[in-house]
Amino acid sequence: MDDCTGIDLNPYLKIGISQKKIMESEKFHGLDHLRASAIVLVLLYHYRMFEHPAWIDSIGWIGWTGVDLFFVLSGFLISNQLFRKIREHNTIRPKIFFIKRFFRIIPPYAFTLLLYFSVPAFREREALPPWWKFITFTQNYGLDVISQGTFSHAWSLCIEEQFYFALPLLLLTLIRLKSIKSIKFGIVFLLVTIILLRAFLWNHYIIPNINSEDFWKEWYMNIYYPTYTRLDGLSMGVLIGYLFQFSAKFKGFVERNGNRLLLTGILAVAFSLWFCRDQYSASASIFGFTLVAVSYGIMVAGAISKSSFLSRKPCFITSQLAVLSYSIYLSHKGIIHLVQLFLDENGIPVSGNTTVIICFLACLAIGFFYRYSIEKASLMIRDKVLQINSSNIK
Repeated sequence: MDDCTGIDLNPYLKIGISQKKIMESEKFHGLDHLRASAIVLVLLYHYRMFEHPAWIDSIGWIGWTGVDLFFVLSGFLISNQLFRKIREHNTIRPKIFFIKRFFRIIPPYAFTLLLYFSVPAFREREALPPWWKFITFTQNYGLDVISQGTFSHAWSLCIEEQFYFALPLLLLTLIRLKSIKSIKFGIVFLLVTIILLRAFLWNHYIIPNINSEDFWKEWYMNIYYPTYTRLDGLSMGVLIGYLFQFSAKFKGFVERNGNRLLLTGILAVAFSLWFCRDQYSASASIFGFTLVAVSYGIMVAGAISKSSFLSRKPCFITSQLAVLSYSIYLSHKGIIHLVQLFLDENGIPVSGNTTVIICFLACLAIGFFYRYSIEKASLMIRDKVLQINSSNIK
């Protein structure tokens, strides 16, 4: 920034402003709509475990795909940033990346863990997995949802954290090997491998228990929760991020065909839901997650296009839901449980539509609490840490 003498007082500040302008110009408003849709899907799906009106069952079953949409969105948003750095500077700075991820993810997560382990009334079910599985982000391995189902939805956060750790290291390795372009072939190979792995696990663990009481536990432990069976969405997001930054043909196609891609994606998601109408079947368990990931990937490609109607201007409601989605995801089961417990103790029926509205509004309110009491402070600390780190660079 220049003063009246024309002397540049702070070149680093100018760089920061330029980077901020680039980030603002590359903000994908269309993705806010998808992120808002994802958290609504998750809320509807998980609300079925509580007292609920009949219509929740009618539409809530599709909500399991909300997590897959989150995976595709995370895969794209994170990888797109990293690939842009690689394209512009031929390197990435993992330390900066990890600092940003830490202050974005850990404080709200740690607060939620504190609630679950210190306030028994917050627990939506009876038992928690061991605390060390949560702090090491390994809770999704061997998760017995039947006997330790409290805060079970943290399984997806475990997968994302493992992804955040592994992706920068993988990209650094590919940069040093000068084979960053091989990642698109690696993703295709990975998707095929995951399908084959799920087929093996289905035959080895699920078929022997298909008519037993252990079917649900085995299915969740071996098919639904492990990282190595659920990388479809994140991989699809990374593939889109790579092509968006390194393929002019792909980016041009996306920019010209936003609405067509959105429509194709919607039709593909509808077909995926029909294909996975029995989520626990062999076909859905083996191929369904990949099909859903590809379908949502097409939608994400449409949503990032400037020609898409979703990208033309932001919407206050969806942008707020998008911002609050992480906090709501962390806390929603405990909040719904507390609200219904309070209403029931006061003689108010909890299975009606009014309770649904009250619970969803309570989730929003707690989301705002997280946002302004935890996340804002965390981001301020993050900025100070990043500033100190930048000042140490010679």
